[in-house]
Amino acid sequence: MRFSGSDYDHTRDADRLDGQLLRIWSVMASGEWKTLAEISALTGDPPASVSAQLRHLRKERFGSHQVQKIHLGRGLYRYRVVPNPQGLSPPELKQLEALLA
Repeated sequence: MRFSGSDYDHTRDADRLDGQLLRIWSVMASGEWKTLAEISALTGDPPASVSAQLRHLRKERFGSHQVQKIHLGRGLYRYRVVPNPQGLSPPELKQLEALLA
């Protein structure tokens, strides 16, 4: 799904990152508020990876979805994804990329 970065290796990382994003999307697309720890427990992905994937969902190439957060105190936040009705969801992006490949 067009990941990038100085340490990104498509052969090594693409399937893992695609899977993470799809799992996180499946948990968050409902619009419920969840902490990184809650998302991590539901997906099995590390909290730092969950945080990175939530940032990706804000990007245009990942659908320009709205990721809201509220501060709970002591550095803890709860997140909610509001899907962009004009943006493609991660599963739709994956299907489109497969068609274009």
